Formats: sequence, C-alpha cells, structure tokens
Amino acid sequence: MKKLLNTLYVTSENSYLALDGENIVILEDTSEVARLPLHNLEGIVSFGYKGTSPALMGACADRNISLCYMTPQGKFLARVTGKVKGNVILREQQYASTKDEEQSLEIAKNCILGKVYNARWVLERTIRDHSLQIDVERVKTASEYLQNSLSHIRNSQSKDQLRGYEGEAASIYFGVFDQLILQQKKDFKFQGRNKRPPLDNVNALLSFVYTLLTNQIVSALESVGLDPYVGYLHTDRPGRASLALDLIEELRAVLADRFVLSLINKRIISGKNFVVKENGAVLMDDDLRRKLLTEWQNKKKETLTHPYLKEKIEWGMVPYVQAMLLARYLRGDLDGYPVFLWK
Repeated sequence: MKKLLNTLYVTSENSYLALDGENIVILEDTSEVARLPLHNLEGIVSFGYKGTSPALMGACADRNISLCYMTPQGKFLARVTGKVKGNVILREQQYASTKDEEQSLEIAKNCILGKVYNARWVLERTIRDHSLQIDVERVKTASEYLQNSLSHIRNSQSKDQLRGYEGEAASIYFGVFDQLILQQKKDFKFQGRNKRPPLDNVNALLSFVYTLLTNQIVSALESVGLDPYVGYLHTDRPGRASLALDLIEELRAVLADRFVLSLINKRIISGKNFVVKENGAVLMDDDLRRKLLTEWQNKKKETLTHPYLKEKIEWGMVPYVQAMLLARYLRGDLDGYPVFLWK
C-alpha cells in the first residue's frame, strides 16, 4: 500500500477494500492491515481481484473519490467515478492543451529532455562502473553530445525541430549501446536500433520491453482519467496510444534499456531462446517470454527515491506518478510537467 499525491495505491492482489465509518479499511484474509481517512483521498487504485465493498464504492461516489481497478500485472480494468467529478473536465483540458501550440510544445520538450538526460546518465553510470570493459572515450564523446543537445532541445521553436534533435540524440546513444553490453557479446551483438521486425536478439528484447512499458503507461493514464490516445509529440492516429508514447520517452533508457542490459550482463538469459524467421525477424520463444515477464515483475518491485516527490516508491509505480503529475499540471495545480529525471 502506498499513498502518493492523495491517491492510495493498494498493490497487494489479496486485499479487499471496505468502509468503516469515514475510513477505508484494507483487509487481507479478514485481517485489517491498514486504514486511512477518506477525506484525505482523491483516488484509490487497486491492483487486485478481491474487490471493494458496495458501501465503500457508494462513499467514494458521494465524495467524488475515483476508484480504479487494475490486474496485479498492471493492466487497466475499469475506472469508477462519482456523479459530478469525472474525467470529462480533465480530458477537455487535455484536448485543449494539445491544440495550444505553445503548451503542447512545452510538454513535448519536457518529455524529450527527460529522454536525453536519462540516456546520458545511463552512459555516465557505465563509464563510472565499467571503465575497464568499455571504450571510455567513445562513450564519453556520446555522453557529451547528449549533454550539449539538451540546450538545443530547450530552445526548440517547433515540434519538427524537436523531433530532429531527438532523432540525432537517439542515433548517438544507440551508436554506443553495444558498449553497454558487457557479457555474452557473441549472442547479443548490437549494430543499431531496428524494429518492425527486430533483426537481432537485442532489438527483439528492446521491442518487447518497450511494449510492456507502453501498456503500463496506457494503464497509468487511464487510471488518472487522461486519454492515452491524444498526445503532444506523437501525432494522433487511430488505435495509436500517442500520449503513452510521449511519456515512455523519459523512461526508455533508465527503465527499459537498463532492464534489458541487466538480463544480458547478469546472464539471466542466453542466446539460445531466440528464433530467426525467413524474413530475418528475430523472435523470442515462449520460455524466454515467460522468464522475461517474471523478471519484469521483479524489476517493478525494486525501489527508488522519486526525483520530484522525494519519496521512496517502486519502479512499477513510476508511470502512475508521472501520469498523476501530468494530470495535475493540466488541472493547473502545477506550473509545469515535472519530467522524470534519473541520476
């Protein structure tokens, strides 16, 4: 259980939520494990199947406290709100902000600043921790390029210009990504990012993990009432979760890429569980997918101190915190969207 920004996250899948007077009570096997006053809450997010008492649902509806239900793996199921408060006003503010060129560009800039800043620190961590195993000068040069590109990103005058800087930075970062692979280099060669389809083992892993993270961000956006399909940098297309693709940018390197690298460098996986199709596409077999999903769930349970909230949370909660912060910015509670900056 974790309370962040007046939202209660109940992460145990065995928890049942009930009402006692003016308090929400968390029960596991009929034993009370926690209670909180309802008047302190704006939302409740439950990652379990046992459910909520009708009395608590009614009390939340009366007090305009949103109830959001997720699977234990983080897949969005449903969101219940009261009669007055819902996601209509927030979504109207979201849609208006996407049409405001200045505000839309500012949010897009923040997402890409987060992406490049975090990518640089992934490189810097490698230089610090593994200088004897890598080409330090090559990685340092890439890191310095990313550092210099941050000022260009901040000063971008249009989204096209921003996309250009983002593309150049991504090319430089992935140009030295092979240096970050310290073990099993024969099975995990990387010569650049490719997708649709991925053409090597590393790209197959990256594409799969990016999909997992995107789905998690979609659920996080749904949980706060934002429309995942209306974004700022990524253009709107039918069926495309554009806002989730915006928010994943700040988390790609620090969460997804580092996770893939840890699987390879710690020899948690090997090269024997990949299949090459006739068209050159590289796919993971079922055993590897199952192992990767297990490791991903374990990764989400690891903790960090959130750079903006200054609170200790699990990695799996980061997309939900960022979605909350974006919603708060769009409501006018924050002066800007606080992008996730890791170091």
